[in-house]
Amino acid sequence: MTHTDVVRITRRDGIAHLTLNRPDKRNALNDDLIATLDAFFSAVDDSIRAIIISGAGGHFSSGLDLSQHVAREPLQVMAHSRNWHRVMALLAQSPRPVIAAMTGAVMGGGLELAATCHVRVAEETVRFQMPEGMRGIFVGGGGSVRISRLIGADRMTEMMLTGRSYSGAEGERLGLAHHCVSEGHALAKAFELAENIVRNSPTINAFIIQALAQIATMPPEAGLYAESLTAALSQSGPDAEEGLRAFLEKRAPVFR
Repeated sequence: MTHTDVVRITRRDGIAHLTLNRPDKRNALNDDLIATLDAFFSAVDDSIRAIIISGAGGHFSSGLDLSQHVAREPLQVMAHSRNWHRVMALLAQSPRPVIAAMTGAVMGGGLELAATCHVRVAEETVRFQMPEGMRGIFVGGGGSVRISRLIGADRMTEMMLTGRSYSGAEGERLGLAHHCVSEGHALAKAFELAENIVRNSPTINAFIIQALAQIATMPPEAGLYAESLTAALSQSGPDAEEGLRAFLEKRAPVFR
């Protein structure tokens, strides 16, 4: 498959929909797929205000394509992992909200990919799992940081040691998903959420994503200072003026 084959990309009303398209491999993440994500998130069109990621064939992603990793030297593995970190950071730091519509297998690297997304929708039949311990490998796509932040290092340790899997409903309770829906409804819910999100100010969406992520890693006083600075920037701009005017005029705001 070429890079354009492994991820289908459609655009509609300010929403880009990326479909991981390796259904015969349960959308296992290979180098071509990661390169396609890299190319897309490195040059997102200005007309796009929200992004949805889903998987073809009933699965989000079964994780790393192990067929590409049978024999690599340690430095090669490290370089590969660091490239994943760079690409995953493009998603996590995207000023445009990224929504994961999760179905079927959300395992290993697939869960690492989902953890970079700002909003996560899971179907009840989803299977969350970190099977690396059973494969004799360690995570390499950022999961030790991002998944641990979602569910705690203790829970992630247990998942990796035992290979334990969680359903969509269990994942929602743990923090792996924000919304749990019945089978067949994840994508519709993701579009519903995206359609609401694109009505927000693009600037404020970016502040919410990027400022909160940075503040979470700061000492409390530094975080509070950053909060005040972000508030000052947001409340002195044209979007705040439009939002207030729309509220007083009892209409929906129109942000540019």
